[in-house]
Formats: sequence, C-alpha cells, structure tokens
Amino acid sequence: MEEKSRSIFGNVLPDKVYRKAVKSKKKYLKKFGDDSSVNYPVIVRKNPVIGDSLGVQDIRIEDGPSPESFDHEKGIIVGNIRMGFGHYRISMAMASAAKALGYIPYWLDLNSFPETTCTKVISYQNDLYSLGSRLSRIGLFNKLVWEPVNYEGFRALSYNAADQKNAELMVPVFKNIPKDIPLIGTHVWPAQAAIHADMKYVVNAIPDNWPMALHLAEGAVHTIQTRNSYQGYKILNGMQKDRVNKPMPNDALIYTGHYIDHELVSNIDEDCRKRLERKKKNQPMRFLLTIGGAGAQKEIFEAIIKYLLPLIWSKKAALYVNVGDYKNVWEDIVKTLPEVKDLAAEYFDDFKEASAFADTAIDGEVDGIHAFYHKDIFEAVYITNLLMRSCDVLVTKPSELAFYPVPKLFIRRVGKHEMWGAIHSSEMGDGTLECRDIPHTLQMLDLFLQDDNLLSMMCDAIKANNSIGLYDGAYNVVKIAMDLKDKA
Repeated sequence: MEEKSRSIFGNVLPDKVYRKAVKSKKKYLKKFGDDSSVNYPVIVRKNPVIGDSLGVQDIRIEDGPSPESFDHEKGIIVGNIRMGFGHYRISMAMASAAKALGYIPYWLDLNSFPETTCTKVISYQNDLYSLGSRLSRIGLFNKLVWEPVNYEGFRALSYNAADQKNAELMVPVFKNIPKDIPLIGTHVWPAQAAIHADMKYVVNAIPDNWPMALHLAEGAVHTIQTRNSYQGYKILNGMQKDRVNKPMPNDALIYTGHYIDHELVSNIDEDCRKRLERKKKNQPMRFLLTIGGAGAQKEIFEAIIKYLLPLIWSKKAALYVNVGDYKNVWEDIVKTLPEVKDLAAEYFDDFKEASAFADTAIDGEVDGIHAFYHKDIFEAVYITNLLMRSCDVLVTKPSELAFYPVPKLFIRRVGKHEMWGAIHSSEMGDGTLECRDIPHTLQMLDLFLQDDNLLSMMCDAIKANNSIGLYDGAYNVVKIAMDLKDKA
C-alpha cells in the first residue's frame, strides 16, 4: 500500500506529523479492533426508497445470494457516509445524474456496516462532530473552538495526513467490490479508502466552498463546484500556513459546477416561471425550512415560524417544515408554539403521501403549514429535494443546499467554512447574504414578502446561471468518472 501520510502532492510533511498520524490509526485499532483479515461478503439490492426514482442499487455487507449483480459496463459506485444530510444529498445528485446519463448507480455508505472497523471509526468521529455542532450554540465555545477547528484546523495538510492513515482501516469493506467499476466519493473518506483499496477509477467530489486539506484524496480526480475554490485547491492555499506549497497537478483537479439532481436541473426554467407567477397573483409565498437535529439553530427557526404565523393565517405565506429524521425537533416547535398544531398537516413516516403532496404542489395551490418527518434517512433527505421544486424560498444554513437552484434565505452558519457557501450564492445571485442573527433574518423574510425585486432577481439569476451550465456539476462528475475507465 502506497504511503500517503508522509507527502501530499509532493509536499513532504514533518516526521512528527507522520508519527501523529500513525498514532491516530493505532488508537482506533486498539479501540475498535483489526478486521483487515476479514473477508466481508457483499450483495447488491434495489434501494427501497430511491431505487425507482434514481435507479439506486445498495451495496450491502451480507451473506447469501445477491438479488442484483454488478454491471461492469454501466455501473458507477457512489461512495458516501452519513454525516449530517449534505453528503447524502450530493450522493443523490450523483445518482440522479448517473441514471439520466444511462448508468446504474450503486450506493456504498461506509457508515452503515456496524460490524466493521470502518463504520465504528466513522460513527465515532461523526458523534464527535455532532457534539461540536450542538455545543456551537454556546458563544464562547463557537468562537474559541468550533469555528477555528472548522476553518483552520481542517485546512491543514497535517490533518489530511491523519485522515489518510485512518482511511486504511476502511479498506476491508472494499475486498469483494469490483475494482474496475468507477467510484465517486461524496465525502473524502470513501475516496481515500477506495484509493487504498486499489479501486482503479476514483473521483473525489469536494463539497463546500472553502479549500481544506480535509477534502484531499491523492490518487483520485478532485472535482470542485466553484472557480474561486478551484484556485484555492490548486495551490493548496494556506494548508501549511504561510508556506508556498507545490500545486496540485492539472489532471488531479477539475472544475465542474454545482452538484444538482437531474430532476431539479431539467425543470429550472419552468419552476422559476411558476414562482414569479405565484408572486404576481399574490398567492401565499412558500417557505421551505430544513431543520437538522443538532439544535444549533433552534431559536432561529422558532423565531421564523412565530413571525410567519399571522401571515400564514391570512394566507400571505405558506410553510414547509422538514425536520428530517428528528421528530423531537417538531415536538419542541409545537411545544413552544402550540398554535402551529392548528395549521399543520403532518406527513410523518409516510413517504408516499409526502411525495404525492410534493408532486401536486408543483402546479396546485398551497396554504397553511406542512410538516415532514421520516425515520428512514433516504426519505428524510430526499423529501427536501422533492419540495424544492414547488417552494418559493428555501430557508437554510449555507451548507450543501447553498448550491441548489432555488431562491435561498441563508440563516446563521454552523462552522465558519459554511460562510463561503453564502458568499458564493449571493455573488451568483441565487441566494441572500448570510443572516447572522434573528433581526436580520426577519428583515430578509420581509423583503421576500413585500418586495417584488428580490424573488424576481434570484429567479432571473438562476435561469441565467443554468444557461451557462452552473448547475451541471453532477452530470460532469459522472462523465469524468466514466471517462477514466473509457480512457484506461
């Protein structure tokens, strides 16, 4: 196995960084065990939620006959982990684009095999990240710990060295996965692990818009959603503080545009037309709130809902609330704002009913509050994608949703790296500035409701961006992955 923790794109790291990386791997081996000699069997089966809509087949570690088989000609693996919803959402965009281009997407979630050291390591780190997100509500912790770690800590090449060592522990999962099927990693760990496991054709689809060494998987082709981020990765900007680093090779780094689902991209112009038509007819303006489980922004969402309640009663606004797979978040909202219950239609763990509503809302009339909760992770993530087409404004922190072709109101970030998602979106014209407090968030709500210019300007920008291929990133990533194999 090639050593990837001593040198990153020709930038040799100090011996102490390498020793620390080795120590990190040993710590996890001691904590979770060594399964490097285990021969994990794999099967392929249709995903029960997005198997029909996105053509997704799941790769599972299980004994017994496989319901489906790998297609070595048209197959493409989407490697991911569940860490929040963002990486799953990128994976769905890749799967959607792959299906639209005539390929078969295989879903490989490295955080879904609890018997493996791989999943134990990822789950442990995911728990730490979730804890940090929750603690970020504490101002002093956020200022002194969380934002510096997310902004500068993850930026350092030394951090990547440790990740590369830890990724070696994920190799056993790949033992019986065909090495000749291209793989797109929508988190760096699947990409790193695939390289260590000798997968032949690996693409590392980098999220966010702040260049960090955290996202590097040397040996893979790295794809980037924005041009300014491309420049930062090209020179590994600031990844060894003020040192001038050797740049990434041209064939290791490609700008693609935003990673967006085919179903959204193919309907951009029509969906924008309907938003402006609803505005012209003074129909209730539809706000889509996506609420995570960390609770870092609970107060902001409750303030938004409280502010909109009289407007919802008077049918000047309508509200979609997706709490993902965190039912307790909705229960807390109802407890704080009991009047919400009188206005809300609840779509809880009934994806068929929820998706039917999302479909009829595209052309139909909507008022009141519509709340969505799904225990299944695929349903919890994908319902937001379905609701995006019929909403007028998406209210979200500037995470992966910052890149989606829908008018956006950005609330306070969770982690300083997310700041650059809002900056990029506001420059592209399809989202607001980041509203860092409740008064500015409510001011922006008012502007969407009272001022015709803001919504129309964003819709015009989205259509213009679409005409130059800004939202074609997922198609481009799939083509890059398949071209690696075709050119081999």
